[in-house]
Amino acid sequence: MDSSNDPNHAPLRDVAQSPEATARYLADVQRVLLDIGRNLETLALETRVHLRETHVEGDRFYDAWLRARPVEKALKDVLKNVEDVTKGLEKSAFKRRAHDEVVSNTAKRRKEKEMEKKRKNAPPLQAAPQYPPQQGGKAQHSGYAVPASIYDLGNRESA
Repeated sequence: MDSSNDPNHAPLRDVAQSPEATARYLADVQRVLLDIGRNLETLALETRVHLRETHVEGDRFYDAWLRARPVEKALKDVLKNVEDVTKGLEKSAFKRRAHDEVVSNTAKRRKEKEMEKKRKNAPPLQAAPQYPPQQGGKAQHSGYAVPASIYDLGNRESA
Protein backbone atom coordinates (compact mmCIF):
# COMPACT_ATOMS: atom_id res chain seq x y z
CA MET A 1 0.00 0.00 0.00
CA ASP A 2 1.32 3.44 -0.91
CA SER A 3 1.91 5.52 2.22
CA SER A 4 1.23 8.78 0.37
CA ASN A 5 -2.44 7.76 -0.05
CA ASP A 6 -2.81 6.70 3.59
CA PRO A 7 -4.60 9.48 5.51
CA ASN A 8 -3.07 8.31 8.81
CA HIS A 9 0.52 8.30 7.53
CA ALA A 10 2.81 10.80 9.19
CA PRO A 11 6.14 11.26 7.39
CA LEU A 12 8.33 11.19 10.51
CA ARG A 13 6.33 8.65 12.55
CA ASP A 14 8.74 5.80 11.76
CA VAL A 15 11.72 8.01 12.55
CA ALA A 16 10.23 9.08 15.88
CA GLN A 17 9.64 5.48 16.96
CA SER A 18 13.29 4.45 16.74
CA PRO A 19 16.14 6.15 18.62
CA GLU A 20 18.63 5.10 15.93
CA ALA A 21 16.48 6.50 13.13
CA THR A 22 15.95 9.68 15.13
CA ALA A 23 19.71 10.05 15.65
CA ARG A 24 20.36 9.52 11.92
CA TYR A 25 17.69 12.05 10.94
CA LEU A 26 18.94 14.64 13.42
CA ALA A 27 22.52 14.09 12.23
CA ASP A 28 21.40 14.74 8.64
CA VAL A 29 19.64 17.94 9.69
CA GLN A 30 22.71 18.94 11.69
CA ARG A 31 24.95 18.42 8.64
CA VAL A 32 22.68 20.65 6.56
CA LEU A 33 22.70 23.32 9.27
CA LEU A 34 26.49 23.16 9.61
CA ASP A 35 26.78 23.63 5.85
CA ILE A 36 24.39 26.59 6.04
CA GLY A 37 26.46 27.92 8.96
CA ARG A 38 29.66 27.78 6.88
CA ASN A 39 27.89 29.63 4.05
CA LEU A 40 26.62 32.23 6.50
CA GLU A 41 30.14 32.71 7.91
CA THR A 42 31.45 33.34 4.41
CA LEU A 43 28.57 35.72 3.74
CA ALA A 44 29.26 37.57 7.00
CA LEU A 45 32.95 38.01 6.12
CA GLU A 46 32.23 39.19 2.59
CA THR A 47 29.51 41.54 3.84
CA ARG A 48 31.84 42.93 6.47
CA VAL A 49 34.57 43.63 3.95
CA HIS A 50 32.15 45.26 1.49
CA LEU A 51 30.30 47.39 4.06
CA ARG A 52 33.47 48.62 5.75
CA GLU A 53 34.93 49.63 2.41
CA THR A 54 31.81 51.55 1.39
CA HIS A 55 32.65 55.18 2.07
CA VAL A 56 30.55 58.20 1.31
CA GLU A 57 32.08 61.58 0.54
CA GLY A 58 32.63 63.45 3.77
CA ASP A 59 32.88 60.31 5.95
CA ARG A 60 35.34 60.18 8.75
CA PHE A 61 37.53 57.06 8.78
CA TYR A 62 35.23 55.16 11.19
CA ASP A 63 31.78 56.13 9.78
CA ALA A 64 31.64 53.16 7.38
CA TRP A 65 32.62 50.88 10.24
CA LEU A 66 29.82 52.28 12.44
CA ARG A 67 27.26 51.85 9.64
CA ALA A 68 28.37 48.23 9.15
CA ARG A 69 28.05 47.27 12.85
CA PRO A 70 24.27 46.57 12.94
CA VAL A 71 24.46 44.37 9.84
CA GLU A 72 27.48 42.50 11.21
CA LYS A 73 25.75 42.00 14.55
CA ALA A 74 22.60 40.66 12.88
CA LEU A 75 24.61 38.11 10.88
CA LYS A 76 26.60 37.18 13.99
CA ASP A 77 23.32 36.57 15.89
CA VAL A 78 22.06 34.35 13.07
CA LEU A 79 25.29 32.33 13.18
CA LYS A 80 25.00 31.94 16.94
CA ASN A 81 21.42 30.73 16.58
CA VAL A 82 22.47 28.18 13.94
CA GLU A 83 25.20 26.92 16.30
CA ASP A 84 22.69 26.67 19.16
CA VAL A 85 20.28 24.71 16.98
CA THR A 86 22.99 22.25 15.93
CA LYS A 87 24.00 21.73 19.57
CA GLY A 88 20.35 21.25 20.49
CA LEU A 89 19.93 18.62 17.77
CA GLU A 90 22.89 16.68 19.10
CA LYS A 91 21.62 16.93 22.66
CA SER A 92 18.12 15.81 21.70
CA ALA A 93 19.52 12.72 19.94
CA PHE A 94 21.28 11.72 23.17
CA LYS A 95 18.14 12.45 25.22
CA ARG A 96 16.07 10.30 22.84
CA ARG A 97 18.41 7.35 23.31
CA ALA A 98 18.45 7.87 27.09
CA HIS A 99 14.64 7.89 27.10
CA ASP A 100 14.51 4.47 25.45
CA GLU A 101 17.02 3.11 27.98
CA VAL A 102 14.88 4.42 30.84
CA VAL A 103 11.75 2.89 29.33
CA SER A 104 13.44 -0.49 28.84
CA ASN A 105 14.74 -0.49 32.44
CA THR A 106 11.48 0.67 34.04
CA ALA A 107 9.87 -2.78 34.25
CA LYS A 108 13.00 -4.23 35.82
CA ARG A 109 13.24 -1.36 38.33
CA ARG A 110 9.57 -1.72 39.28
CA LYS A 111 10.02 -5.43 39.82
CA GLU A 112 13.06 -4.79 42.04
CA LYS A 113 11.14 -2.18 44.04
CA GLU A 114 8.24 -4.59 44.50
CA MET A 115 10.59 -7.32 45.72
CA GLU A 116 12.23 -4.85 48.11
CA LYS A 117 8.83 -3.74 49.37
CA LYS A 118 7.73 -7.34 49.93
CA ARG A 119 10.98 -8.06 51.74
CA LYS A 120 10.52 -5.04 54.02
CA ASN A 121 6.88 -5.80 54.75
CA ALA A 122 7.40 -9.54 55.35
CA PRO A 123 7.28 -10.55 59.02
CA PRO A 124 10.76 -11.12 60.41
CA LEU A 125 11.88 -14.68 60.89
CA GLN A 126 11.43 -15.94 64.43
CA ALA A 127 14.71 -16.50 66.17
CA ALA A 128 15.20 -19.69 68.13
CA PRO A 129 13.68 -19.27 71.60
CA GLN A 130 16.23 -18.46 74.24
CA TYR A 131 15.76 -20.25 77.50
CA PRO A 132 17.11 -18.50 80.58
CA PRO A 133 19.66 -20.54 82.49
CA GLN A 134 17.95 -22.61 85.13
CA GLN A 135 18.81 -22.03 88.72
CA GLY A 136 20.22 -24.66 90.97
CA GLY A 137 22.83 -26.12 88.80
CA LYS A 138 24.29 -26.08 85.36
CA ALA A 139 22.07 -25.09 82.54
CA GLN A 140 21.31 -27.85 80.14
CA HIS A 141 22.27 -26.55 76.76
CA SER A 142 24.62 -27.49 74.02
CA GLY A 143 27.06 -24.80 75.05
CA TYR A 144 26.76 -22.54 72.04
CA ALA A 145 24.91 -19.49 73.30
CA VAL A 146 26.18 -18.97 76.85
CA PRO A 147 29.65 -17.33 76.61
CA ALA A 148 29.57 -13.72 75.49
CA SER A 149 33.32 -13.47 74.92
CA ILE A 150 36.40 -15.65 74.91
CA TYR A 151 37.04 -14.69 78.53
CA ASP A 152 33.74 -16.29 79.62
CA LEU A 153 34.63 -19.74 78.34
CA GLY A 154 35.10 -21.20 81.78
CA ASN A 155 36.55 -24.70 81.50
CA ARG A 156 35.98 -24.90 77.71
CA GLU A 157 38.62 -24.18 75.13
CA SER A 158 38.40 -21.76 72.27
CA ALA A 159 38.60 -22.91 68.71
